Amino acid sequence: MLFHKMLSSAVAIVVITLTACGGGAGGHSSAAAELASRNLTPSDPAVAAIYNRSCRNCHTIAATGAPLTGDSTTWATLMSKGRETLVNNVVNGFGGMPPFGMCMDCDLEQFEALIDFMASPADKDQG
Repeated sequence: MLFHKMLSSAVAIVVITLTACGGGAGGHSSAAAELASRNLTPSDPAVAAIYNRSCRNCHTIAATGAPLTGDSTTWATLMSKGRETLVNNVVNGFGGMPPFGMCMDCDLEQFEALIDFMASPADKDQG
């Protein structure tokens, strides 16, 4: 019985992890855009640590539906809604993005820094 409970818990964790990214506003799905997004890292080490643990898994894989890091066309559309709206979307969850974007200990300034980084064009020197 204990084994079945542990197995059920493990399966639930895997399902939650795999579905946490899906269903967002998709951006470019070209292999080049995806590869470019994977090569970007914030220059600020603290922001980079947060990005690597909380954002990279979704925002560098087009199949998740999350806007790719560095996809300035998609991010320009999102940024036109205003940074406050985007931060609220992160805090409350939006589409397939879970509340707090998987960073439960982030503050509003960190969310803003992450959004600004991801919205920066891929060809801009980012680290």
